[in-house]
Amino acid sequence: MQTSKYDYVIVGAGTAGCLLANRLSADPDVKVLLLEAGGRDDWIWIRIPVGYLYCIGNPRTDWCYRTEPEEGLNGRSILYARGRVLGGCSSINAMIYMRGQARDYDEWAQLTGDSGWSWSSVLPVFRQHEDFFRGADEVHGAGGEWRVEPQRLSWEILDTYREAMVQAGIPRSDDFNRGDNEGCGFFLVNQTRGVRLNTSRAFLRPVLNRPNLTVLTEAQAKRLRLEGRRCSGIEIERDGQVEFAAARIETILASGSIGSPQILQLSGVGPPQLLKSHGIEVVHALPGVGENLQDHLQLRMAFKVSNVVTLNRRVHSLFGKAAMALEYALFRSGPLTMAPSQLGGFTRSSAAHATPNVEFHVQPLSLDKFGDPLHPFDAFTSSVCNLRPTSRGHVRIKSADPRAAPAIHCRYLTTDEDRKVAVDSLRLARRVAAQPALAKYRPEEFLPGPQHRSDEELVRAAGDIGTTIFHPVGTCKMGRADDPLAVVDSRLRVRGLAGLRVVDASVMPTITSGNTNSPTLMIAERAAKLIREDRRAA
Repeated sequence: MQTSKYDYVIVGAGTAGCLLANRLSADPDVKVLLLEAGGRDDWIWIRIPVGYLYCIGNPRTDWCYRTEPEEGLNGRSILYARGRVLGGCSSINAMIYMRGQARDYDEWAQLTGDSGWSWSSVLPVFRQHEDFFRGADEVHGAGGEWRVEPQRLSWEILDTYREAMVQAGIPRSDDFNRGDNEGCGFFLVNQTRGVRLNTSRAFLRPVLNRPNLTVLTEAQAKRLRLEGRRCSGIEIERDGQVEFAAARIETILASGSIGSPQILQLSGVGPPQLLKSHGIEVVHALPGVGENLQDHLQLRMAFKVSNVVTLNRRVHSLFGKAAMALEYALFRSGPLTMAPSQLGGFTRSSAAHATPNVEFHVQPLSLDKFGDPLHPFDAFTSSVCNLRPTSRGHVRIKSADPRAAPAIHCRYLTTDEDRKVAVDSLRLARRVAAQPALAKYRPEEFLPGPQHRSDEELVRAAGDIGTTIFHPVGTCKMGRADDPLAVVDSRLRVRGLAGLRVVDASVMPTITSGNTNSPTLMIAERAAKLIREDRRAA
């Protein structure tokens, strides 16, 4: 078996991996290998923002996972997109820049016993790589690699919906990233003048000429090699050949909330009963590997409207698509720059919540499900997601074959609290749609439909219209030594093993109150600092 030797081997060139490769290879004394199972990110639909429509569900850029049948979704199995390309999910995601709430990180500090994860500690880490369009202030940074700017489009229906949200008691906001994201406003995005900015373009491409950095694509991880209680590297398959990438200092898993626990389980690290059932030797028992899966479930309500133009009409109009393409080609503006959601709102589903616990994603369009054509009539979609679900799922291998997809079971809506938030959220969206601002458009709910009125009917409706917003976290959670499900410590080192870390969204002990891409970048930024500190101390 061919062996190559490095100081650090990073498994996964997604959101976290690209930043880690940049930061660790900045030290010319260390050799860094970055591995990616997918290909390069040079496809035009990765750069054009609306290209997520062509990237999600496409094996060129997506693992194309599906969940197990979900009891909370009335037995449905749903698409579970995960990036399989340089840049990972940042190459196919919604591009929304969102940190969450200060309370999220203060809770992490409490759960881990490490004040370094508190809001006051992580805020400078967010600012470190940020390039905020209005310049630096006390909460935003400027000059970093991660550009944050407004979307380059305008829709009358969205402006009016925002007025309706204000009338419903949700205050205006022009910045959701100051620690308290309550309010309604337009999402800021990770774009550069109408072009998607993924982490490959932001962090990896500028340093590809470093002689101490090697990037390999189409490199499928097989299993970690463990020598006693130390990880010595990882076996990969590339071009039909099995190779071994040896890591002198550390192997770093950055394969995401699905990939990282899968690799650990394939390597004999995880719940013993699961591993034995697939004929895998238990090298290190860690019952939390793959458990604690959390995700944001969005409930997609849709309303027909009159007297206003939505994207539905523009797409179906004569020369509509050609006009949109021309606008993008000439000005880098218009519908082709659209993130999947443009208008957002954060509020409480009921007075029982101390801070906003639901997020609106509002779009000037409607369709039955992702990948389907837009409806032939004018409509808008108002999705609401529970920011802090109490349901917990899992990721578990179904085979010892590293190319076999694992079982992903999110267990949405399986707690009383989550079902109550769902019912309250649907009623809240109806209340916004009934405000005077929208009356001139005569909104008519058709998903899930006004016939669903009682709590029981609305829970059933939530199961019919609910779908992932693609924010899986928590499957290699960090925690204290006495936490039986903790997989990594607060420095992201795998408990009980040397030379192995996990650095991605899987380490979040609880999900953040908003979109999860930029919090994952923060985790990688802080991890790079911890890794350098540990190297100096060794």
